[in-house]
Amino acid sequence: MTDFQKYVQRYLDNIPSENWLEELKKSGEKTVEVYSNLSEEQSHFAYDDGKWTLKEMLLHLSDTERVFQYRILAFARGEENELPGFDEEIYAKNSFANERSLQSLLYEYKLVRRSSQIFLETLNPSALNNIGTANGNQISVETIAKLIVGHNIHHLNIIEERYLPRL
Repeated sequence: MTDFQKYVQRYLDNIPSENWLEELKKSGEKTVEVYSNLSEEQSHFAYDDGKWTLKEMLLHLSDTERVFQYRILAFARGEENELPGFDEEIYAKNSFANERSLQSLLYEYKLVRRSSQIFLETLNPSALNNIGTANGNQISVETIAKLIVGHNIHHLNIIEERYLPRL
């Protein structure tokens, strides 16, 4: 197994069932629930120096999901050009998430997730097998869709383990 395959697998292993479309919905609902129970003050919390605040984490989820949406769109439509990677630390640093209200970030997350749901629910099943290259690695549309779910659950686990107990 390559390093890339190991990296992907750690996210896929987070998905609790084979029905990843249902898990997409559930992970979105759980994220909204967790963030809806935070105060504006709590959303500025980071569990350690150099770690993202809860606001930055939420916008990271939206940003990453958008990148994955684009990759799905491109490969589902037959894109043959390689797509670039992205540096999540640079994105977070330049997100200005902490200057926004928690309510606006949560609203954005809900819209991004709903967009993913509609797109993936209406995607022709044959497109799930399409393969493209992103960040130097070949990957299928279905795997990218599952990464949206597994990545979200990964960060929910971090929030539950490292953030919420300290609030």
